[in-house]
Amino acid sequence: MISKKDSFQGAIILGAIGDAMGSAYENQVRPNENVYYLFGKPKEEKPKWGITDDTQLTIATCQALIDDINLDPNSLVKHFVALFSKGKIRGIGASTLKAFRELQIGGHWSQVGRVGEYAAGNGAAMRIAPLAFFDHISRERIEEICSITHKNTEAYVGALSILICIKKIINNNWFDDISLMELIIDELPDSRVRDRIIELNTIPKDTSIMDVAMKYGNNGYVVNSVPLVIFAANKIKEKPIDSIFKELIDSEGDTDTNCSMAGHIIGAHLGVGKIPKHLLNRLEMLEEYPWIIENIEKLGNKL
Repeated sequence: MISKKDSFQGAIILGAIGDAMGSAYENQVRPNENVYYLFGKPKEEKPKWGITDDTQLTIATCQALIDDINLDPNSLVKHFVALFSKGKIRGIGASTLKAFRELQIGGHWSQVGRVGEYAAGNGAAMRIAPLAFFDHISRERIEEICSITHKNTEAYVGALSILICIKKIINNNWFDDISLMELIIDELPDSRVRDRIIELNTIPKDTSIMDVAMKYGNNGYVVNSVPLVIFAANKIKEKPIDSIFKELIDSEGDTDTNCSMAGHIIGAHLGVGKIPKHLLNRLEMLEEYPWIIENIEKLGNKL
């Protein structure tokens, strides 16, 4: 049995790895394999890793928890705005961008950002993982945290789905004879996200991640992405991490966010000690690595 701290470190670090790996392929145009090259096929460059807002906002959430373990929304807003004001957030979505611009000029967190259908993105789900390790944070607070950038029920349920998956894992409730989808269904509010998770729980276990992505979608719409990610993470008991990330990447779409969210769930299950060295080594090469590790260590000491 791994410790909660080990599980936490595994979740955040593997989430960062998934983000960095996925970002190298997002929106990449696949080469045409039917093309004939008279002078030989050009050498393919190795995709360059880089973290995006998925990891940046997850670490900002960790910083807010270090400062305020009860995570008042105003505490989180302070760290979001500080990071945004540096102009270094990469890959930020439309809902989050609108909220941050309005927060930066003094808007209250309860009034900023998008509302309704256009707020049903992944922005809340991709940064929710740290909250799963603190039992005192209520669902009401979780919904408030999500609503800072995404005032939409589906966005909240998507984030809640990721959080409950991680909680079930760290509480040792995920056994071999039950799927992650089945494990969380009864704890989710009635929603399209829940309906999709129910549907994915009924399909054959050996269905590929790509087949699910092709049938249901894999874009930034939370109803498509979060259930796909949970379906993918569920395969960790039969497939290695690299294979799951590769299938999510090959499925195209929002590759950095999908790999990051899957990494959060899988990392919580494996713990930091079982993350392959070659993946850790690639993450260590990024300039943000010391910042990531420093805040993971600080928050991990509070568990």
